[in-house]
Amino acid sequence: MVSPLGRDLAIDLGSVSTQIHARGRGIVLNEPTAVARSPETGRAVRFGAQAVCCGDTCWPVRGGMPGDPELARLLIRHFVHRVHKFTRPRLVMALPDGCSPIVARTLGDLAYEADARGVVLVPHALAVALGAGVALDEPAGAMVVDIGPGLTRIAVLAGGDVVTAASTGVGGDDMNRAITRLVEHRHGILISESEAEAVKRDAGTAWKPLHRQVLVHGHDPETGCERVVAVPVHDLYEATRQPVDAIVRAAAQAVEHCPPELAADLGERGATLAGGGSLLRGLARRLRTALAIPVRRADQPVETVALGLARYVDRRWPGRTP
Repeated sequence: MVSPLGRDLAIDLGSVSTQIHARGRGIVLNEPTAVARSPETGRAVRFGAQAVCCGDTCWPVRGGMPGDPELARLLIRHFVHRVHKFTRPRLVMALPDGCSPIVARTLGDLAYEADARGVVLVPHALAVALGAGVALDEPAGAMVVDIGPGLTRIAVLAGGDVVTAASTGVGGDDMNRAITRLVEHRHGILISESEAEAVKRDAGTAWKPLHRQVLVHGHDPETGCERVVAVPVHDLYEATRQPVDAIVRAAAQAVEHCPPELAADLGERGATLAGGGSLLRGLARRLRTALAIPVRRADQPVETVALGLARYVDRRWPGRTP
């Protein structure tokens, strides 16, 4: 039941999925960031989950910013109206770290055009840290690593500010493609992107035991039949080594660019992982070994940004319901 009452909405506008957190109610929407056009008119006719099943599907957001501003505006407006039928809420959104004032203004204008009555833009790294429960009031440094579908964002924060930010064009999709290639090469079956994502999550996040196996459902191109094969978790670990190594290198470079006193803090406070890509087995251990700092995973890695944006609202306007 959607409440007509005006509240703040925290929107995690992702390349693959969008989550909306309503103040006082939690996450009220989690759908694909997809828009379907009419083949006859070219106009946007379906949004979110309904758009994925259509033929002419567009994904108008890249790296947290609209690749197609008009479609992104329509998508945001549709989602907001789904949650708030009769009011214009204030929107709280994540702003990519290090973006220019022009980019920030573009995102803000887009939100206003989508019927927001107010817009608050929060640095992405700050939202991740808040959502992961990182203490931001302390002057000591802490690192966050957010592994999205096609982009990994890394930042070092201290005293509530982003000190160093970096990114690499490697993410969970690269891990999924590596799993897809492994299954095709070793077992001769084809699997979908969604199945690769499920395999990655079914493998679990703990380092041991690597002798476990995961059942993978795929399509045999020779027989045309569905097949189920058992893939050792250790094979998944090895198959994803290349994208994981790229994330490790980017994190190591972020540490190198830190002021010496903050780099020393990381040895004690360490790094926090977020995003769907952080669910890959052994990832925290690999980062811990490479960086020689503690590494933990957020309790709710997929919802971290949306939760962090909501907590930002609670910190800035405690107890206030607009």
